[in-house]
Amino acid sequence: MIKGIGVDIVEISRIEQAINRRSKFTQRLFTDLERDYCLSKQKPHLHFAARFAAKEAAVKALGTGMRGMKWTDFEVRRDKWGRPYLRLSGNAANAAQERGVCDIFLSLSFSREAAIASAIAVGME
Repeated sequence: MIKGIGVDIVEISRIEQAINRRSKFTQRLFTDLERDYCLSKQKPHLHFAARFAAKEAAVKALGTGMRGMKWTDFEVRRDKWGRPYLRLSGNAANAAQERGVCDIFLSLSFSREAAIASAIAVGME
């Protein structure tokens, strides 16, 4: 059963500027695993932007706002086929459980100018 849907689009140039201006930007928003993945890519800012869009879309799908949550409570991972999925921890995991959300499906894409993500929160009932 669908519990919520979220979509977000991010201008890649804004993420790239934030990374270049603020030394702790990526540490505050992304987990070690996410940073390692993005930094292993030829154009890391594209992958950081897609992950940030995914986190925003997931918050919208939960319908909670960021109250009490950290950006690192939402971690974008990839399965063995390269498909993105979301691992929740901390207050994000608590909020999902309270709302009966058992999984959040993700789709990510980007061009040179923008990254977009959609998130669908699903529950058993």
